[in-house]
Amino acid sequence: MYSNALLLIRHTGIRLGECIHLALDCLRPLGDDQWALHVPLGKLHTERLVPVDDNVRQIVARILTLRAQAPASQLPKSADWLLPRSGGFWSLFLALRYAAIHAGERAGCSQHVTPHRLRHSFATEILRLGISLPALMQLMGHKDIHMTLWYLEVTQQDLQREFHLARQNTARLHLVPNLLLPHNSLFPGPDLPGICRTLAAARHLLEMYRRQLADESTRRKLQRLDKRLLTVASELNHLIPPQK
Repeated sequence: MYSNALLLIRHTGIRLGECIHLALDCLRPLGDDQWALHVPLGKLHTERLVPVDDNVRQIVARILTLRAQAPASQLPKSADWLLPRSGGFWSLFLALRYAAIHAGERAGCSQHVTPHRLRHSFATEILRLGISLPALMQLMGHKDIHMTLWYLEVTQQDLQREFHLARQNTARLHLVPNLLLPHNSLFPGPDLPGICRTLAAARHLLEMYRRQLADESTRRKLQRLDKRLLTVASELNHLIPPQK
C-alpha cells in the first residue's frame, strides 16, 4: 500500500498531504479515454485536476484492491479516503515518510529519499519532456512561477540537449538580405532614377549598420538621418517624369 502511494506521488507530483486526502473517487473522467486525478484543497488552499495516464490509473486500481484487503478496523476511519489509516492523518504521514526513507536506503541512495523529493523528480522529468512552465505551475498547484522554479534541476546534459535542439530549429540563424544594386551602382548615371537607386542602397546599408550598434543615442541619430534621406528620395521621385 505504501509503495503504491509513493508511486502515485512520483507519477503525479502531488504533495504527501494531498495524497493522504485523496478521496475514493479521486479519478475523474474528462472525455474519451481521458482521466484526471482530483486533488482536494491542499497546502495553498487550492484544488486542481491533474491529468493522468494508464500507468497512474493502474496504481489507483492496485490501491483500491489492497484497500479492500485492509483490516476491518481501519475501514471505518477511512470510509471517504483512498488510503486506509489505522490512526489519524499524522500517523499515515509518518508511515509514508519512513517508507520512502527505507526504500532509498535499500536502493543505496546517497541521500534521504523523502516523498517531497519525488515531487521534485516529477517536476524535473516532465519539464525535460517538453511541458511549459505555466502548465507545470498549474500541475504542481503553485500560485507563483518562482515557487515552480525551485523544484527544477537543470543539469549540463539538459543544457547540451536544449542548445542543440534550438540550433536544429534555426538552420539559418542569421538571414542576410540581398542588396539589389544596379550594375553601375559605383558610378551611377547623371539621371534622377540612378540617384534614387543610389539613395535606396545608401539607406539600406545605413540601416544594416544601425542595427549593429549598441549605443541607443547613436541609433536614434541614424534613424533621424534615414528619415531625411527618405524625404529627399520622395521629393526626387516626384521630379521623375512619368514614362509614356
